[in-house]
Amino acid sequence: MAGGIGALLVGVTIGLFTEPAALLGSGGYLYGTGLLLAVGLYGSTYSIDLGALRSDLSAVVAAVTLGVVLKASLIAGVMVLTFDRPEYLVLGIAVAQIDPLSVAALGKGERMSPRARSLLAAWASFDDPMTVLLTLYVAAYAYTAAGHEGAPAVAGGGAGGYARGLGLNAALLAGVLLLWWAGRRALRALAGSGAAATALAGTPRGRRAGAVLTGALVVAMLAVAASGMLMPAVALAGLVVRTGAFDKVVDRAVAVAYPAAFLALGLFLAHGVALLPGLVLGAAAFGAQAVVALGVMPLFVRGLERRDRIGLGLGQQNGITAVLIALALERDFPGTVATVGPAVLVVNLLHGTSQALLAHPPWPWRRRGGPEPEADGERPPERVARESLTKGRSPA
Repeated sequence: MAGGIGALLVGVTIGLFTEPAALLGSGGYLYGTGLLLAVGLYGSTYSIDLGALRSDLSAVVAAVTLGVVLKASLIAGVMVLTFDRPEYLVLGIAVAQIDPLSVAALGKGERMSPRARSLLAAWASFDDPMTVLLTLYVAAYAYTAAGHEGAPAVAGGGAGGYARGLGLNAALLAGVLLLWWAGRRALRALAGSGAAATALAGTPRGRRAGAVLTGALVVAMLAVAASGMLMPAVALAGLVVRTGAFDKVVDRAVAVAYPAAFLALGLFLAHGVALLPGLVLGAAAFGAQAVVALGVMPLFVRGLERRDRIGLGLGQQNGITAVLIALALERDFPGTVATVGPAVLVVNLLHGTSQALLAHPPWPWRRRGGPEPEADGERPPERVARESLTKGRSPA
C-alpha cells in the first residue's frame, strides 16, 4: 500500500506540471493500462489453488454473477438516493468488481486460509465479464434517465459487440492452450523417451528451457490481450499455463504493475476530484462487498472458518480495472473519473486499515477474548506439535 500511495503522489505531481489530456485518450495509454490489467489477471489466477477452486466452483460462479449484480445494485442505490442523480447508476458498475491486480499484489499477506485466498482471487479474476455486460445495459438506461437522447458511445457495440468479444477471447485462449500443449510435446520429443527423458526434464537445463518457452508464450499472450482487452482469456490461461520456475517472475511483474497502476491513477486525480461523491462511492463499494460476502456467499460455500468469512467480507479492492471502466464511461458521463479516482483510494485505505486491525486487534477486543479458538486443521503445524507435546501426545 505504501508503494502504491508513493506512486500515486508521483503521478499527481506529473499531472500537475503536464497536460495529460492527449495522453489519456491515446492508444498508447489505453494499451499500457490494458497491459497492467492483463498482468494482474494472470498473476491473480496463476496463484489460485486449483483443488480449492474445484471444490468451491459453485461459490465462484455465484460470486461473479449474482454477487456482482447485487453489489452494483447496492452501490448504485446508495449513490442515487444520496445525490438524486440518475447518471450515478453507472458508478455502481465502475467499482463493483474486485481488482485482480490489487488482489495479486496484496493477497499473500492477508490472514486468510489458502482456500479463502483462492476464492477471492477467482472472484476478482472472473467478475469482469459480468461487469462489462452490466455496462452495456445500465449505461444505456442511465444515459436516457439523465435526459440525453440516443444511445451512449460505451454501448455502441451492444450485445453483438459483447458476443464478438467473447469469440475473440475464446480464440486467443484456444491458441495459447494449443501452443502450450505443442511446446511441451516438442520438449519431450527432443528429450527422447523413457527414464532418460524424465531425468533430463528434471535437470536445470530442462527446467530453464520449459521456463523460457512458457515465458515467451505468456508475454505474447499479454501483448495480444492488451491490444484488444481480451481479459477473460488471460484469466483462464493463468489456471493452466504454469511452471514452477515462473513463480518469482510473476510475483515481480505484479509488484511492478501495482504501483504503475496507481501512477496512472494520479494523472487523473491531478485534474480534479469529486471528493464527497468519491468518499460515498468508496464507502458504499466496501460495504456492499461485506453485505454480499457475509450475507449471500454462505449460501453457496460451506465450511469456511470465521476468519475467512471476515476476510472475504473485507476483501473489496479497486484499482486499474475501475479506472479503465471509468475512462470508458467518461465520454458519456463526464465526471465519472473524478468520482471513481478518490473512491479507489477510499476503498484501498479501508482495506488496508481493516487488514491491519485483523493482524493487530485493538486492546479492548483482545481483553474480551480475542479471536475464536482454531481447530487443529487451521493452526500452524508447529503450534499443534508444541501443544501436543505438553499434553503428552505424539507430535505426529
